Amino acid sequence: MLCLTLALAPVSAHAAIVRLEMRPGIDASAEYLAGLRNKPAVLLLHGFLQTREFPTVATLARGLQDAGYPVLTPTLSLGIPNRAQSLACEAVHRHSLDEDVAEIARWVDWLKSHGHRSIVLIGHSFGSMQLLAYLAAGPSAAVKGYVGASLIEVQIGTTPRAALIAQLESRVQRRQRDLVTQHVSYCRKYRSTPEALLSYVRWDQARTLAALRQSPVNVKLVMGDADDMLGHGWLKALQHLQTPMAIVKGANHFMDGEHEFDLLEHTLKSMEPAQPPLPR
Repeated sequence: MLCLTLALAPVSAHAAIVRLEMRPGIDASAEYLAGLRNKPAVLLLHGFLQTREFPTVATLARGLQDAGYPVLTPTLSLGIPNRAQSLACEAVHRHSLDEDVAEIARWVDWLKSHGHRSIVLIGHSFGSMQLLAYLAAGPSAAVKGYVGASLIEVQIGTTPRAALIAQLESRVQRRQRDLVTQHVSYCRKYRSTPEALLSYVRWDQARTLAALRQSPVNVKLVMGDADDMLGHGWLKALQHLQTPMAIVKGANHFMDGEHEFDLLEHTLKSMEPAQPPLPR
Protein backbone atom coordinates (compact mmCIF):
# COMPACT_ATOMS: atom_id res chain seq x y z
CA MET A 1 0.00 0.00 0.00
CA LEU A 2 1.17 3.48 -0.77
CA CYS A 3 1.52 5.74 2.22
CA LEU A 4 -0.21 9.04 1.46
CA THR A 5 0.27 11.39 4.39
CA LEU A 6 -0.07 15.13 4.62
CA ALA A 7 2.23 16.68 7.19
CA LEU A 8 0.51 17.53 10.46
CA ALA A 9 1.43 21.19 10.14
CA PRO A 10 1.02 22.85 6.74
CA VAL A 11 3.87 25.03 5.52
CA SER A 12 1.39 27.87 5.07
CA ALA A 13 -2.32 28.31 4.59
CA HIS A 14 -1.90 27.34 0.93
CA ALA A 15 0.95 24.81 1.10
CA ALA A 16 1.54 21.41 2.67
CA ILE A 17 4.23 18.74 2.71
CA VAL A 18 3.18 15.38 1.29
CA ARG A 19 5.02 12.17 2.15
CA LEU A 20 4.73 9.07 0.01
CA GLU A 21 6.23 5.60 0.37
CA MET A 22 7.96 4.88 -2.94
CA ARG A 23 9.14 1.36 -2.14
CA PRO A 24 9.85 -0.52 1.09
CA GLY A 25 12.07 1.61 3.32
CA ILE A 26 12.14 4.58 0.94
CA ASP A 27 9.84 7.52 1.62
CA ALA A 28 9.93 10.72 -0.42
CA SER A 29 8.29 14.10 -0.01
CA ALA A 30 6.83 16.88 -2.11
CA GLU A 31 5.46 20.33 -1.43
CA TYR A 32 1.90 20.89 -2.59
CA LEU A 33 0.90 24.48 -3.33
CA ALA A 34 -2.86 24.84 -3.56
CA GLY A 35 -4.42 26.60 -6.53
CA LEU A 36 -7.67 27.01 -8.40
CA ARG A 37 -9.55 23.80 -9.13
CA ASN A 38 -10.38 24.87 -12.69
CA LYS A 39 -6.70 25.07 -13.65
CA PRO A 40 -4.45 22.12 -14.51
CA ALA A 41 -2.12 20.92 -11.80
CA VAL A 42 1.62 21.22 -12.34
CA LEU A 43 4.18 18.57 -11.42
CA LEU A 44 7.46 20.51 -11.29
CA LEU A 45 10.72 18.54 -11.13
CA HIS A 46 14.18 19.65 -10.04
CA GLY A 47 17.50 19.00 -11.78
CA PHE A 48 20.44 16.63 -11.31
CA LEU A 49 20.93 15.53 -7.67
CA GLN A 50 19.02 18.61 -6.45
CA THR A 51 15.82 19.06 -4.42
CA ARG A 52 12.62 21.04 -4.76
CA GLU A 53 14.36 23.87 -2.85
CA PHE A 54 16.67 24.58 -5.81
CA PRO A 55 16.14 28.29 -6.58
CA THR A 56 15.06 27.90 -10.22
CA VAL A 57 12.38 25.39 -9.24
CA ALA A 58 11.24 27.06 -6.02
CA THR A 59 10.86 30.46 -7.69
CA LEU A 60 8.95 29.04 -10.66
CA ALA A 61 6.67 27.08 -8.33
CA ARG A 62 5.69 30.23 -6.42
CA GLY A 63 5.12 32.14 -9.63
CA LEU A 64 2.83 29.43 -10.97
CA GLN A 65 0.90 29.33 -7.71
CA ASP A 66 0.51 33.11 -7.78
CA ALA A 67 -1.08 32.65 -11.22
CA GLY A 68 -3.61 30.26 -9.71
CA TYR A 69 -2.09 26.88 -10.59
CA PRO A 70 -1.89 24.01 -8.10
CA VAL A 71 1.77 22.93 -8.00
CA LEU A 72 3.39 19.74 -6.70
CA THR A 73 7.18 19.87 -6.36
CA PRO A 74 8.63 16.46 -5.45
CA THR A 75 12.14 15.74 -4.29
CA LEU A 76 13.16 12.47 -5.92
CA SER A 77 14.48 10.05 -3.30
CA LEU A 78 17.54 8.92 -5.30
CA GLY A 79 17.48 5.94 -2.97
CA ILE A 80 17.75 8.06 0.20
CA PRO A 81 14.82 7.86 2.66
CA ASN A 82 13.20 11.28 3.15
CA ARG A 83 15.97 13.00 1.19
CA ALA A 84 15.95 16.73 1.87
CA GLN A 85 19.40 17.83 0.69
CA SER A 86 21.20 17.77 -2.63
CA LEU A 87 23.28 14.66 -3.17
CA ALA A 88 27.05 15.02 -3.44
CA CYS A 89 28.84 13.84 -6.57
CA GLU A 90 31.15 11.76 -4.35
CA ALA A 91 28.26 9.80 -2.83
CA VAL A 92 27.59 6.23 -3.93
CA HIS A 93 24.73 6.47 -6.44
CA ARG A 94 22.69 3.28 -6.57
CA HIS A 95 19.55 4.98 -7.87
CA SER A 96 18.44 4.42 -11.46
CA LEU A 97 16.39 6.26 -14.06
CA ASP A 98 13.80 3.49 -13.87
CA GLU A 99 13.32 4.29 -10.18
CA ASP A 100 13.06 8.01 -10.96
CA VAL A 101 10.35 7.31 -13.55
CA ALA A 102 8.47 5.10 -11.10
CA GLU A 103 8.53 7.90 -8.51
CA ILE A 104 7.23 10.41 -11.05
CA ALA A 105 4.39 8.01 -11.82
CA ARG A 106 3.57 7.76 -8.11
CA TRP A 107 3.37 11.55 -7.81
CA VAL A 108 1.13 11.74 -10.87
CA ASP A 109 -1.13 9.16 -9.24
CA TRP A 110 -1.17 11.23 -6.04
CA LEU A 111 -2.37 14.27 -7.96
CA LYS A 112 -5.07 12.19 -9.64
CA SER A 113 -6.17 10.74 -6.30
CA HIS A 114 -6.64 14.29 -5.03
CA GLY A 115 -8.99 15.29 -7.82
CA HIS A 116 -6.63 16.64 -10.48
CA ARG A 117 -7.69 15.32 -13.88
CA SER A 118 -5.44 17.57 -15.97
CA ILE A 119 -1.71 17.63 -15.22
CA VAL A 120 1.19 19.42 -16.91
CA LEU A 121 4.75 18.20 -16.35
CA ILE A 122 7.43 20.88 -16.04
CA GLY A 123 11.10 20.09 -15.52
CA HIS A 124 14.35 21.96 -15.16
CA SER A 125 17.60 20.66 -16.67
CA PHE A 126 18.07 16.95 -15.88
CA GLY A 127 14.53 16.90 -14.51
CA SER A 128 13.25 17.75 -17.99
CA MET A 129 14.98 14.62 -19.31
CA GLN A 130 13.57 12.47 -16.50
CA LEU A 131 10.06 13.66 -17.29
CA LEU A 132 10.64 12.78 -20.96
CA ALA A 133 11.64 9.29 -19.82
CA TYR A 134 8.34 9.08 -17.94
CA LEU A 135 6.44 10.15 -21.06
CA ALA A 136 8.34 7.59 -23.14
CA ALA A 137 7.31 4.84 -20.72
CA GLY A 138 3.62 5.65 -21.19
CA PRO A 139 2.08 8.43 -19.12
CA SER A 140 -1.23 8.60 -17.32
CA ALA A 141 -4.09 9.91 -19.46
CA ALA A 142 -4.35 12.79 -16.98
CA VAL A 143 -1.02 14.19 -18.22
CA LYS A 144 -1.86 16.77 -20.88
CA GLY A 145 1.37 18.67 -21.52
CA TYR A 146 5.11 19.00 -20.96
CA VAL A 147 7.41 21.99 -20.58
CA GLY A 148 11.16 21.43 -20.48
CA ALA A 149 13.39 24.27 -19.25
CA SER A 150 17.12 24.02 -20.03
CA LEU A 151 16.62 20.46 -21.29
CA ILE A 152 19.83 18.44 -21.52
CA GLU A 153 20.76 14.90 -22.38
CA VAL A 154 22.83 12.78 -19.97
CA GLN A 155 26.34 14.13 -20.52
CA ILE A 156 29.37 11.91 -19.92
CA GLY A 157 32.31 14.18 -20.67
CA THR A 158 34.75 12.96 -23.32
CA THR A 159 34.08 9.25 -22.77
CA PRO A 160 33.01 7.49 -26.01
CA ARG A 161 29.38 6.62 -25.25
CA ALA A 162 29.10 3.46 -27.33
CA ALA A 163 32.16 1.95 -25.66
CA LEU A 164 30.91 2.89 -22.21
CA ILE A 165 27.48 1.37 -22.87
CA ALA A 166 29.07 -1.85 -24.14
CA GLN A 167 31.32 -2.03 -21.08
CA LEU A 168 28.43 -1.46 -18.68
CA GLU A 169 26.20 -3.97 -20.47
CA SER A 170 28.97 -6.56 -20.19
CA ARG A 171 29.31 -5.93 -16.45
CA VAL A 172 25.55 -6.21 -15.97
CA GLN A 173 25.42 -9.49 -17.90
CA ARG A 174 28.25 -10.88 -15.74
CA ARG A 175 26.41 -9.62 -12.64
CA GLN A 176 29.35 -7.49 -11.59
CA ARG A 177 28.30 -5.00 -8.92
CA ASP A 178 31.61 -3.21 -8.38
CA LEU A 179 31.19 0.56 -8.49
CA VAL A 180 32.12 2.43 -11.65
CA THR A 181 33.48 5.99 -11.58
CA GLN A 182 32.36 8.10 -14.53
CA HIS A 183 31.94 11.74 -15.54
CA VAL A 184 28.16 12.40 -15.49
CA SER A 185 26.66 15.87 -15.90
CA TYR A 186 28.67 18.26 -13.70
CA CYS A 187 30.08 15.38 -11.61
CA ARG A 188 33.57 14.43 -12.74
CA LYS A 189 33.69 11.44 -10.39
CA TYR A 190 30.20 10.00 -10.19
CA ARG A 191 30.26 6.55 -8.57
CA SER A 192 27.49 4.12 -9.37
CA THR A 193 26.70 0.48 -10.03
CA PRO A 194 26.92 -0.65 -13.67
CA GLU A 195 23.17 -1.26 -13.96
CA ALA A 196 22.14 2.06 -12.41
CA LEU A 197 24.67 4.06 -14.42
CA LEU A 198 23.62 2.33 -17.65
CA SER A 199 20.01 3.42 -17.14
CA TYR A 200 21.10 7.07 -17.38
CA VAL A 201 23.94 6.81 -19.91
CA ARG A 202 21.58 5.46 -22.58
CA TRP A 203 19.83 8.86 -22.70
CA ASP A 204 22.08 10.58 -25.20
CA GLN A 205 21.08 13.40 -27.54
CA ALA A 206 19.53 11.03 -30.08
CA ARG A 207 17.33 9.28 -27.52
CA THR A 208 16.27 12.58 -25.95
CA LEU A 209 15.33 13.99 -29.36
CA ALA A 210 13.39 10.82 -30.18
CA ALA A 211 11.44 11.14 -26.93
CA LEU A 212 10.52 14.71 -27.82
CA ARG A 213 9.47 13.70 -31.33
CA GLN A 214 7.36 10.79 -30.09
CA SER A 215 5.83 12.53 -27.08
CA PRO A 216 2.17 11.58 -26.58
CA VAL A 217 1.45 15.10 -25.29
CA ASN A 218 2.26 18.58 -26.56
CA VAL A 219 5.76 19.71 -25.65
CA LYS A 220 7.30 23.15 -25.23
CA LEU A 221 10.92 24.02 -24.45
CA VAL A 222 12.36 27.10 -22.80
CA MET A 223 16.10 27.45 -23.44
CA GLY A 224 18.71 30.11 -22.76
CA ASP A 225 21.07 31.21 -25.54
CA ALA A 226 23.85 31.82 -22.97
CA ASP A 227 23.58 28.33 -21.47
CA ASP A 228 27.16 27.02 -21.36
CA MET A 229 26.08 23.64 -19.94
CA LEU A 230 24.47 22.48 -23.18
CA GLY A 231 26.16 19.86 -25.33
CA HIS A 232 27.71 20.79 -28.66
CA GLY A 233 25.07 21.59 -31.27
CA TRP A 234 22.19 20.89 -28.89
CA LEU A 235 20.17 24.05 -29.55
CA LYS A 236 20.50 23.56 -33.31
CA ALA A 237 19.38 19.95 -32.99
CA LEU A 238 16.31 21.04 -31.04
CA GLN A 239 15.52 23.72 -33.61
CA HIS A 240 15.88 21.19 -36.44
CA LEU A 241 13.32 19.00 -34.68
CA GLN A 242 10.92 21.94 -34.89
CA THR A 243 9.79 21.46 -31.31
CA PRO A 244 7.97 24.58 -30.06
CA MET A 245 10.70 26.45 -28.25
CA ALA A 246 11.28 29.83 -26.65
CA ILE A 247 14.91 30.95 -26.61
CA VAL A 248 15.60 33.48 -23.86
CA LYS A 249 18.31 35.91 -24.89
CA GLY A 250 21.13 36.15 -22.36
CA ALA A 251 19.73 33.42 -20.09
CA ASN A 252 22.04 30.83 -18.57
CA HIS A 253 21.20 27.27 -17.56
CA PHE A 254 19.50 28.36 -14.36
CA MET A 255 17.35 31.15 -15.81
CA ASP A 256 18.24 33.28 -12.79
CA GLY A 257 18.21 37.03 -12.18
CA GLU A 258 15.95 38.92 -14.55
CA HIS A 259 15.40 35.75 -16.57
CA GLU A 260 13.29 34.23 -13.79
CA PHE A 261 10.46 36.37 -15.16
CA ASP A 262 11.11 35.19 -18.73
CA LEU A 263 10.93 31.57 -17.61
CA LEU A 264 7.67 32.17 -15.77
CA GLU A 265 6.17 34.11 -18.68
CA HIS A 266 6.98 31.43 -21.25
CA THR A 267 5.80 28.68 -18.91
CA LEU A 268 2.48 30.43 -18.31
CA LYS A 269 1.97 30.78 -22.06
CA SER A 270 2.43 27.02 -22.35
CA MET A 271 -0.24 26.40 -19.72
CA GLU A 272 -3.11 27.39 -21.98
CA PRO A 273 -5.75 24.69 -22.53
CA ALA A 274 -4.01 21.64 -23.95
CA GLN A 275 -4.69 20.62 -27.54
CA PRO A 276 -4.00 17.22 -29.14
CA PRO A 277 -0.29 16.68 -29.87
CA LEU A 278 0.88 18.32 -33.07
CA PRO A 279 1.88 15.91 -35.87
CA ARG A 280 5.66 15.56 -36.24
